[in-house]
Amino acid sequence: MTAYLDHAATTPLRPEAAAAMLPLLSDRFGNPSGVHSVARAARQALDEAREAVAAALGASPGEVVFTASGTEADNLAVLGAHALGGGTAVCSAIEHHAVLHSCRAVGVRVAPVTAEGIVDLEGLAALLDRAEQDGRDVSVVSVMLANNEVGTVQPLGAVAELVRARAPRAVVHTDAVQAFAWMDVSAAAACADLVSVSAHKFGGPKGVGALVVREGVALAPVIHGGGQERDRRSGTHNVAGIVGMAAAMTATVASREETVVRVTRLRDRLADGLLAAVPGAVESGNRAAKVAGSCHLRFPGVESEALLVLLDEAGVCASAGSACASGALEASHVLKAMGVPEDEALASLRLSLGWTSTDDDVELALKAVPEAVARLRGG
Repeated sequence: MTAYLDHAATTPLRPEAAAAMLPLLSDRFGNPSGVHSVARAARQALDEAREAVAAALGASPGEVVFTASGTEADNLAVLGAHALGGGTAVCSAIEHHAVLHSCRAVGVRVAPVTAEGIVDLEGLAALLDRAEQDGRDVSVVSVMLANNEVGTVQPLGAVAELVRARAPRAVVHTDAVQAFAWMDVSAAAACADLVSVSAHKFGGPKGVGALVVREGVALAPVIHGGGQERDRRSGTHNVAGIVGMAAAMTATVASREETVVRVTRLRDRLADGLLAAVPGAVESGNRAAKVAGSCHLRFPGVESEALLVLLDEAGVCASAGSACASGALEASHVLKAMGVPEDEALASLRLSLGWTSTDDDVELALKAVPEAVARLRGG
């Protein structure tokens, strides 16, 4: 048996998405920019998918820009807004690298977070004030809706209110890639100017994402060419992928309430069981402020990489709060920002649940993780 507990990395394709995509990979294969019947059939599918995606995100169809990934959507938001606004970018210290690296490319001021992984509003306010005092306009402020490592949900409404008051010319962007599976993004992100999502995080196909660009928000293109997405993004549409994303979104919204209740129960059982079974185990972040599928723990004295190898051998698919850079294990920037000591950050484990998670997955993890930790500690 295999327990797949890495849904924050990617999720299995929903059957609704697979079924919706098949016709676009065969009979309705046309380029939607054409004028003949095959192209028109593809255009109809694209238009219907745009309407479904817009409805799921609380946007109008004209506000939806399709991209090839959540990473591209983040890049378009930050770089596109900065290209027209100039000045400096601001983001939280726990953003996904797609946002962090885009912001660094244009000049960034990084807002601190609390020990629980929540953006520090006082720190953000002070940072915006300093930018004003330095005579630097802020072009874009990016704060994610839910963190991809520890799962904490950010106070986006308060962030947007702060930005409107202290940097009124800035646009507000939120990376909702990890949030859509678990919460009503249309309600939570209504205060944002730009909202990014990625299909494969909620049961859609890989290689497709979207950026909501609220009406009246100016955005320069990052990819130039035929201007297929209302001159905001160029390139022939991945119609099958877009249709699959729309189908996955519709299915996610329809089942979200039940899924959240069920997965929260599984996650709590998993986290509580491991905290009780493994001496010295520490939970990262405030569980009450996390999305349902997030379980992030630290096991002092254990190296994440070695733990993942043993878990994989035991049939548990998980990930660590660290990344391999230049052959060296590097502590997670998210955990560092939360003030976690480096040795503990290198002993972290992310177990992320999703729409396919079961009691059997949790049972296997509750057996495998304590055994692996004990083995690595020499027990």
